[in-house]
Amino acid sequence: MSTMLTVNIAPIERVGRIVIGLLGVAGGTLLVSGAGSAVAVVLELLLILAGLDLVVTGATGHCPLYKKLGHVPASLRAAKS
Repeated sequence: MSTMLTVNIAPIERVGRIVIGLLGVAGGTLLVSGAGSAVAVVLELLLILAGLDLVVTGATGHCPLYKKLGHVPASLRAAKS
């Protein structure tokens, strides 16, 4: 059974999420190669994962947290009316 994800992220926010997410992934990847301690590696992996989350939510236009909180941007509310 497939479920359609509703778009609940405004277009400008989607672009911002993708750009910032890609920067996070790239930065985390560069930093992890030169990490000096286990704590640094864990933090850099978390940066990569957070970046990937931003890229995926930006690309799909759906944020599970927004859905759970019932948040719909004003620009999308106006489009539905």
